[in-house]
Amino acid sequence: PDMDASVDAAVAAAAHATLSSLFPSQKAFFDSEHAGAGLSGGGISEGHQFGLQVARKLLKDRKDDPGSGDDGHAASMARGAHRPDPDNPDQGYHAPFYGADSKCFAVSSRHGLLAPPLPGEAEYTKALKEVRSKGIAPELSATVPRTTRRTAEESMIGIYWGYDGASGLGTPPRLYNQIVRKVAIKEGNGPAQNARLFAQVNVAMADAGILAWDQKYIHDLWRPVVGIREHDPSMGPAGAASTGPAAVDNKFNTESHPYWLPLGAPSTNSTKKNFTPDFPAYPSGHATFGAAALHITRLFYGVDPDDTESDDLFEGLDFVSEEINGVNKDSRGTVRPRHARNFEDGLWDMIVENGRSRVYLGVHWVFDAFAVENGGEPDLDRNIGGVPLGLAIAKDIFANGMTKSTVGPRP
Repeated sequence: PDMDASVDAAVAAAAHATLSSLFPSQKAFFDSEHAGAGLSGGGISEGHQFGLQVARKLLKDRKDDPGSGDDGHAASMARGAHRPDPDNPDQGYHAPFYGADSKCFAVSSRHGLLAPPLPGEAEYTKALKEVRSKGIAPELSATVPRTTRRTAEESMIGIYWGYDGASGLGTPPRLYNQIVRKVAIKEGNGPAQNARLFAQVNVAMADAGILAWDQKYIHDLWRPVVGIREHDPSMGPAGAASTGPAAVDNKFNTESHPYWLPLGAPSTNSTKKNFTPDFPAYPSGHATFGAAALHITRLFYGVDPDDTESDDLFEGLDFVSEEINGVNKDSRGTVRPRHARNFEDGLWDMIVENGRSRVYLGVHWVFDAFAVENGGEPDLDRNIGGVPLGLAIAKDIFANGMTKSTVGPRP
């Protein structure tokens, strides 16, 4: 670019051109924001032209990305395989080909995961018992033991991290950008630092989306709403009545709960009921996006790549999730109260809480985020769940300098 070009004008033009191409229905809003950005000084024309050039090249490079449709996808009827939420049976299957058929942005390899615990295994049964109590719909809470029910704080945590594509909120990547922005302001970033930081954060989340969705449809694990209702082998499309001694008195597996429903992903600012997302459980997209975005931020500010302990990057700060900001409404039309939350252990605390929050909504098993030790703490030595996947993506991209990936679609 011209050395006298305005950095601010370049960033504004690139952002506007890219966003208006990807979200044409919101172009009027982008036009308004661009016009009101307050750009001034020299080099505005030169910066604007450079920003447009960057946007055109990026859009051209990604023009063959697959869409999110499910035409051509056939769901498995096997026990343990993902099927639609029975409380939202027409939801379909979101982006079954996206992960496998997308080229990556900046990773040096297609990072994968070990298989999750499966029905019949002790670790799976433990996770089932947890989410059956912690994630249950409020009207059904009397059907699980009082001592294991979700607390009021856990309910709040589940909603706090939601951002499940709700009207006025958007999806989790917006939430993580909001958090990183607070850190960047606290650290006093200039334009060049912000450009580098937010590029790394969002490229990491772009690869997190590709690789998480690849793993989701490789492992094809059912969500709790199906897994809990059909836990007994007699349940579901592949279910069969017991024979022999096990059939005496139609003995039923007491861990199964045929009418179980979750608290659900929040349908904020909508009259639609809460829901279970329309794609397989393992690994958690929230956990993968959050770990990728927040850990690469930690690396940007000098945290060791293998450090999985507390950091001070959120010291003195708090964060108000737009799910609980005193303005937005639940699916009954009730305004949720405002809640300011701090994180004494920094971004690492957020990574862990964000991953676990999905259990409290009843839409994920805990191992979708990470394996757990006997005391319930994350066991990150095992390559299980979205947090290890997100950490691997962040470390890879930071170490290679965010160079353009040569990793293509899965063979």
